[in-house]
Amino acid sequence: MIIDHICIAVKNLSETIEYWADVFGYVQMTKPIVNSRQKVKVVFLKKDLSVIVKLIEPTQGNESLEKFVEQGGGFHHICFKCDNLNEKKIELAIKGVRMLVPPQPGEDFTYHKIAFLG
Repeated sequence: MIIDHICIAVKNLSETIEYWADVFGYVQMTKPIVNSRQKVKVVFLKKDLSVIVKLIEPTQGNESLEKFVEQGGGFHHICFKCDNLNEKKIELAIKGVRMLVPPQPGEDFTYHKIAFLG
């Protein structure tokens, strides 16, 4: 597995994109899209020789994320990429990693399957 991106939960995508550009030198990599399954608006940022940053803003109905960003938001998750999610989830379960959200199509990943582990 390798790190694909880190994710930051924010109150306002537009303001945060500008902030990351001004303060850290990141540039917008994708247009904002709505992930209806996870009830978030998503955009990816990039910078040469650095990890990709995913910003998420809650959409209507995502009460837990709305509460989190109202309290300041911040680091949300780290995403690892693997060749075979079905095999990897079994391997990680044996090692004691819990499945929080089972594999599902990720709208912001061209519908490749994603899962959330804890």
